[in-house]
Amino acid sequence: MSLNIAGLVGWVGGWIALLGISTETPNWVVWVFMPYFIYGFYRAYVQLRYFPAALRMRRIMRTFPWQVRNDAPHGLADYPGVVGPQHGWFEFPNPADPAQQLPLVFTQHFRLNWWTRRLAPRAKPQLKAQIETIWFAGDPRMIGIIAAPTPNGRAPRRFQVLDQGLGKGDGSRLTEWGVTPEDLERGRRAGVTPNL
Repeated sequence: MSLNIAGLVGWVGGWIALLGISTETPNWVVWVFMPYFIYGFYRAYVQLRYFPAALRMRRIMRTFPWQVRNDAPHGLADYPGVVGPQHGWFEFPNPADPAQQLPLVFTQHFRLNWWTRRLAPRAKPQLKAQIETIWFAGDPRMIGIIAAPTPNGRAPRRFQVLDQGLGKGDGSRLTEWGVTPEDLERGRRAGVTPNL
């Protein structure tokens, strides 16, 4: 979060500084700075879009503990039965029935390039090896955060939110998966409002 704030201040501050410089210099200097002016708007937008996602991740991490998972099934193609957009998926065991695997999908494409390169079927083995062990916080029946380990494996990095991808009003599946009222309350604290 602090790097994101620093990036936002840097891009906006640079834009303002170059605007000030260009008003005091000949007109041709504006054309030299024009690529930065255009790209600076885009970068500030990208930095601002990260704040809601970061706050959502914070809620999930305050509610659910981290778990380290090895060889979680995953893929880049659409997962059958999931409603809405998806850009890859991971499967995790159902907390109520560990024999049952449930999918969580990437529903937004925002900052997902690192993950999609490793989830691709034709990814190089050294790239796929980077996601053999993953960090997971959440409940696969509702929502979660996935992260790749640092090179020494002691901390998570490259956080992404994963959603269940259920259709609206499909609470019958939650009942089938053994979701209790306590689980629903924990999900609400993490920002999930399932329709039963």
